[in-house]
Amino acid sequence: MVKRGERSRIVLVMCGTLREGRRIARRVVSSRLAACVNIILGPAESFYTWKGKLEKAREYLLVMKTAMNCLAELENEVRRLHSYEVPEFIVLPITEGSEKYLSWLDDSVTNQRKRRK
Repeated sequence: MVKRGERSRIVLVMCGTLREGRRIARRVVSSRLAACVNIILGPAESFYTWKGKLEKAREYLLVMKTAMNCLAELENEVRRLHSYEVPEFIVLPITEGSEKYLSWLDDSVTNQRKRRK
């Protein structure tokens, strides 16, 4: 393990359908906003308050691996593609991890985006 993850982030996004989750995952990975997106195939049962009313929904969790400098553009793309009025977009820091994996993650988003511009 190495403490090299200061630029690496995990983003959590919930989607109402598996189809929507797959569409978002494909788009953000192909545009190099995320290095990888895992979709948890079993739906989660979510309870939340929306517009003053208790709601219940089945949702699919997307776990996105990205770099800090991609967050703003990634959030904009998720908001653009998502069907929810206020999609979940929660960012968690990666504080430690495999040096090779974190290097791959960083190269997959940061360096590839620089070359494309």
